[in-house]
Amino acid sequence: MAEIGIFFGTDSGTTRLIAKKMAKKLGELAGKPLNVNRIGVEDMLAYDALILGTPSYGEGELPSETTGVKDGSWQEFLPQLLEYDLSGKVIALYGLGDQDKYGHRFANALYELYENLARRGATIVGAWSTDGYAFSESKSVIDDKFVGLVLDQSNQSLLTEERIDSWLEMIKPTLLRSA
Repeated sequence: MAEIGIFFGTDSGTTRLIAKKMAKKLGELAGKPLNVNRIGVEDMLAYDALILGTPSYGEGELPSETTGVKDGSWQEFLPQLLEYDLSGKVIALYGLGDQDKYGHRFANALYELYENLARRGATIVGAWSTDGYAFSESKSVIDDKFVGLVLDQSNQSLLTEERIDSWLEMIKPTLLRSA
C-alpha cells in the first residue's frame, strides 16, 4: 500500500485536479486520490499520513449537500469521524479560494477542516506563508500563516505548480516519518 493517502471534497473538480497533481508528483508514495463522497472512514484511516483538500463554498463553508454538492462532501463525511481518535495521524491540508472575489473570507473552509481534525487529535502539518496573497480576512490564518497550502486558481494559477512543489518538499519528510 502507498504511504500517503490523498482525499478531497469537491463538486467542480478543481480540488480533484490539484489532488491528482500532488499524487503524480509523489509517485508511488501516494495512493490514488479519492473524493470523500466515495469512501468510508476506514479507507481514510488506513493511512497514518494524509493530504486532505477542500475548496471554499458560499460564505467560506466546506462543500456539502447544502452548498449544492449533489453527492455530499466534507460536511457529510466529518461527522463519521466523531467517534475516532485521530492521534497518531499526521495530516497536511490544502485549500482553494478566490482572493479577489472572496478576499474577505479567503479559503475559510480550510480552517473548518483543520478545526475538525485537530479537535479529534490529528497532528496538522504544512502551515503555509501568507506572503504573495492579497486578501483582507481568512479564518484559515493562525500565527500569520495559513493552516495549510492555499491555492487561488482564479487569480494566481501560474503560481500553483511552484507552490505545490515547495509545499510537498516541505511536508514530505514529516509525512513519511509517520507513515
